[in-house]
Amino acid sequence: MTALDLSTPVDHAARALLGCTLTANGVTVRLTEVEAYSGTGEDPASHAHRGRTPRNAIMFGPAGYAYVYFTYGMYYCVNVVTGVEGTASAVLLRAGEIVEGLPVARARRPAARTDVELARGPARLCAALAIDRDFYGTYLLGDPPLLSPPAVPPGAFSVGPRVGVTGAHDVPWRFWLTGDPTVSAYRRHVPKRVALGGSDA
Repeated sequence: MTALDLSTPVDHAARALLGCTLTANGVTVRLTEVEAYSGTGEDPASHAHRGRTPRNAIMFGPAGYAYVYFTYGMYYCVNVVTGVEGTASAVLLRAGEIVEGLPVARARRPAARTDVELARGPARLCAALAIDRDFYGTYLLGDPPLLSPPAVPPGAFSVGPRVGVTGAHDVPWRFWLTGDPTVSAYRRHVPKRVALGGSDA
């Protein structure tokens, strides 16, 4: 098993994360879907597009740390910081297959109808792993590592646009294991239409 190199450009690092395993709080997932996000002034969909803030500071490196953010007032999402230190980039972990701790994941995700749905989607993945803001800044490549490369190559992968982003939505930086049932459904962001008078249509 070779060491995981996350210091590469973010789209390369994203592809390298497919098939890797992430362990947190008694559950391990095999990553089946990820999205790449670049840095300042380069990627309108990135949290670092307008520069460093207290929220996104971890994205500026070094690589291998967890960037966790809270969204919609109720969900956590986890990213892996990549690239060279000083240049922001991170990979959103969108979906995975539970490979260890299945009963624990089921208890955390009672609404999931099948095991395939336990970590299908970034918020569900965090829920299954019990990842919250306390995980922000966790080093994932320590000894032992929380994030590990696959023992064997994961197989064919597909490439497409990112899900639900308002900017640069056609950038093909979403990567997933082809045909894997845990991969989330693609939904392109659709801006709300505003009727005359300023009310939502």
